[in-house]
Formats: sequence, structure tokens, C-alpha cells
Amino acid sequence: MNPHRLLHRTVTVLALLAGLSTAAFASKDKPLIGLSLDTLKEERWQQDRDTFVAAAQKLGATVIVQAANSDDTRQVSDVESLISRGVDVLVIVPHNGDAMNRAVKSANEAKIPVIAYDRLILNADLTCYLTFDNVKVGEAQASYAVAHLPAGRKARIVRIYGAKTDHNALMFKQGQDNILLPLIKAGKIEVVHEDWATDWKPDEAKKIMDAAIARAGTNIDAVVVSNDGTAGGAIQALLEEHLDGKILVTGQDADLAACQRILRGTQAMTVYKPLKSLATLAAGVAVDVARGKPLAPSGTLDNGFKQVPSIFEKVIAVDKDNLMDTVVKDGFHTASELK
Repeated sequence: MNPHRLLHRTVTVLALLAGLSTAAFASKDKPLIGLSLDTLKEERWQQDRDTFVAAAQKLGATVIVQAANSDDTRQVSDVESLISRGVDVLVIVPHNGDAMNRAVKSANEAKIPVIAYDRLILNADLTCYLTFDNVKVGEAQASYAVAHLPAGRKARIVRIYGAKTDHNALMFKQGQDNILLPLIKAGKIEVVHEDWATDWKPDEAKKIMDAAIARAGTNIDAVVVSNDGTAGGAIQALLEEHLDGKILVTGQDADLAACQRILRGTQAMTVYKPLKSLATLAAGVAVDVARGKPLAPSGTLDNGFKQVPSIFEKVIAVDKDNLMDTVVKDGFHTASELK
């Protein structure tokens, strides 16, 4: 090979390696954080994004946000793009906890720490996992439904789960099962219909509720639904049968529309997760990780690859009685917005 060409190639490779090192690790005073979101279609994720970015900026960091519109291929591409831009740390809300392990492996190879945010990434080498106690979410939903079921006879319920691709949906179901299965086995509760709502879509939940009514009739006591978006879909189906407000419906996320439904009486409860608290905490942890500071986890969670250091935030069951003292008091929604 021409010695001049060999020298040029050697210099180019060294420059690329130096560039990767500089991009990934030289900005610890002003970290660059990559935030990869599954979607921004839901109100809750818009609030997470805004709070995370604002909190990170206060700490001197810059955030690049990507949203994949619930497309696994696009999200993997988003993460690879963030890696190529030399972020110091990646924070990922995966659409599919299994599919994202490929992207995490790419980040590992680039020596970029990865934090899973609110949804666990499976079979991957994660630095940290930040979330609410998702089993407790499911327990809160089922406990509320059970406490309000009619006494003296077997109760009939419908169960609408979230997206099978979201590990959190499995954990919500696990929490619900902790409360419901003993009562089902004891013959006190009958599940007349159950199904999974693809991608947490409200129209999928409506189809499930329509199918439940077609199969079991209108003699239903409660619909245990795993989030507010799908609760809205179920309630639309009930509305069309003039059953809205007559059948208990659970939810989660304290979406504005859900809180309005609670005040109107068409949705019984939601699980309020202080999102500002979690998003602010996540921004702080991301900046600390970028700067090489030690973590202070509250526990670990097995993701199939290792026991991932995890930080869990508490959740609150909210209905008409405590809506003002929780969601409104925290400034999550204003009283005027709920009217």
C-alpha cells in the first residue's frame, strides 16, 4: 500500500476514535442527554418530556428528544442516531422492551450508559431503571374495584389490559392478579371477558368492551382497565349502550380527560403517578450518571440479563373524593381545567 495512503488512513481512524471519545465523555460539565420516547401521542408523555427537559436544563444539561410513534424499527434507529451524535447518557422509554435490547447493546459498545425510564428493557445491560411501582398500580386498580363491587352475589367484571409489548402492562396485570385471583378462585368474582389493547389504543379498548357486551350482555359490575386512554375507549363503548356512569371503570395516569370523567361520574378512579417527580428525578439521575456520580437505588429488578439497580416512586389511587387534594394540589391539573 502507498505509505502516504496508509498514513492518511491511520490518521483518519485515530481521529474518529478520538472524536467518539470526546463526544461521549468530554462534556460532563454540560452533559448531552438523549431521550428516546416511544410516543408523544399521549398527554402523559408530553408532560414527561417537558418536565425532564426543563429539569435537565436547570442542571446544565442539553437534551435531544426523539419520539418513535410506537414503531420499534424507528425507535432503534432513533437510539442509533443519538449514539452517533455522541450523547453522554441515553434515557429510553421503549415501545417494546424486548426489541430495544439491540439498541442498548449498541450503546454498551459505545460506552454510553442507558437508563430505562418507566418501562423496563429486557435482557439488556442497563445502568438504571426508574419507574413507579407498577405492581402497586395494578393492585390499586383492582383493590378499588373490589371495594366497590356489590355484596351478596358473584360480581361480573371485564378486564382490559395494556399492550403486550410493554413490560409495564404485565406488571399492572400482576398487581391486579394479586388482588383478583384469590376472589376469582373463591367464586366471588367472574371475569366475563378479557383481552389486551394493542399499543394502548383507545379504539382497541372500545373493541374489547364491545366484544364483552356482545358476549356477556350488560350485566357487568366493573371494568378493570389498565390506563386512562384505554379507559376512555371502554367508556365510549358503554356510552353507546347508555351504560356510562353505571359500571365502574378504573384507569391510570390522571390524564385530564380522565379526571374530567371522574368528576362527571363516568370513570370511577385513576392511579395518579406524580409524573413531575419521576421526570425530575430521572433528569437528575441522568446528569449524575453522565458526570460519573454513584447511584442511590431503592432496589433491583431482574430484566433477564441482570438485577438492574432501580428507583421506585409511589403511586396514589384517586377518585372524586381526593382529586382536588392530589392532582390539583400538586399542580398536575388546575381546578379550572377540570370543569
